[in-house]
Amino acid sequence: MSSVKLLAGRAVLLGMLAAAGGCAVGPDFVTPEADLAQMTLRPREGQPRQALSADPVPREWWHLLNDPVLDALVARAWDGNLDLQAAAARVEQSRARAGVALAQLFPRVDLDASLTRGAISENGPMAALGAPTSTTDLWRAGFQADWEIDLWGRLRRQREGAVATLQATLYEQRSAQVALSAEIARQYVALRGVQTRLDIARRNQEIAAHLLRLTETRLRNGVATRFDLSSARAQKASIDALIPPLREQQNVLLNALALLVGQPPRSLDAQLSTPRPLPDAALELPVGLPSELALRRPDIQSASARLHAATAAIGAAQADFYPRISLAGGFGTRALQASDLGLWSSTEFSIGPRIYLPIFQGGRLVRMLELSEAKQREAAIAYRQTVLRAWHEVDDALNAMVTQQQRQQALRQAMMQSRDALRAAQSSYKQGAADYVTVLAAQRAVLESELHLSNAATGSVLAVVYLYKALGGGWAPPPHDAPNQQALHAPGTAS
Repeated sequence: MSSVKLLAGRAVLLGMLAAAGGCAVGPDFVTPEADLAQMTLRPREGQPRQALSADPVPREWWHLLNDPVLDALVARAWDGNLDLQAAAARVEQSRARAGVALAQLFPRVDLDASLTRGAISENGPMAALGAPTSTTDLWRAGFQADWEIDLWGRLRRQREGAVATLQATLYEQRSAQVALSAEIARQYVALRGVQTRLDIARRNQEIAAHLLRLTETRLRNGVATRFDLSSARAQKASIDALIPPLREQQNVLLNALALLVGQPPRSLDAQLSTPRPLPDAALELPVGLPSELALRRPDIQSASARLHAATAAIGAAQADFYPRISLAGGFGTRALQASDLGLWSSTEFSIGPRIYLPIFQGGRLVRMLELSEAKQREAAIAYRQTVLRAWHEVDDALNAMVTQQQRQQALRQAMMQSRDALRAAQSSYKQGAADYVTVLAAQRAVLESELHLSNAATGSVLAVVYLYKALGGGWAPPPHDAPNQQALHAPGTAS
């Protein structure tokens, strides 16, 4: 008994010392530097109407648009969006894989028991030697254990890669939150813009109907001509034709928003069909500092974590070239009678090392190492591309915000002038100094300028939405943001 304990203790101690003294082969990951030294958070030309401050980007940036309906929609989407739920499920998958990778570092202990009933042939050689041929039972119960000593860090590199993949999946979940928040805001702003244009078209439809009735009256009084009547009817028909496609756009946007909040078609019609003014951004927009962009953009953080996982995979591939040493053992009892299983004379045990050394595998290990190195280079390129794309998106959004606001200001002046021209044309027509075509042309110019101004106003708000999406605003840490500590840093259950 003492010799068994001594041998087992020495084997376990040897394994612990070997594991503690072992090194992890392969390159260690170093967080790459995001080359944003030349980045500026200022438009290329001109200045936006809002002041841009260096204050941190707010998590719930859509509150800057001052629309409680939009705030409620984003909250509903975070609870009900199916893409976010799928992203959360992917996080749980990665967390489970990381737990599996951690479990490989610990010994595996299994309990097994068996009962075997058998008999030997009465005409066989064993019977000829005098062995009993009656039916016998063989009872067995015991434990089996196996532990790979991670001398070269193969298992540790695999765990490192699994944890990095979990981190990447968490950041991808945050990317989904960023995209969802921006898409809700984009669709909502577009809906309010369409409703504004629909209201403009309907008001002009009423004006056109009034002018048509006026023309019919003037024709009966002999003041207008048939040409004036036909022109008035054509003008009204043209305005009538604007309304159906705008209604269609409204319905499409209503359904798009319903899908984003995880609801069936038409479920938001009652809430959103009533027109509201176009959201207007706050007078000061916090955009943070350029140096914070890499930390704030979850896609950059995800790309960095993917690079980390690819770097760890190189170490795991390199470790495959080295010997693997495992400690295996078993302890149990075996007897012909169940009542004898508890006797020390029925015990049996085995313990000892097992060594695996690859000799020839046809170049498989070399190719696996080359594959992991190529994947690491691809991940590094993907990281640099993600940083560069983020820089471009922020710069484009800043410039778009300025140009859209400049366009909106110019179109507002154009609309005011068009309205003045319409009033002058109507006055001249009543006095007989202008024909009806002049009035219709002036009315058409007012309609076009109002529609263009509405488009520009919508574009100005959308530019703010695009800016905050580019800045990485709109995500919150999930309820279990950090990797599950119990799953990653403890052996957990026996299974």
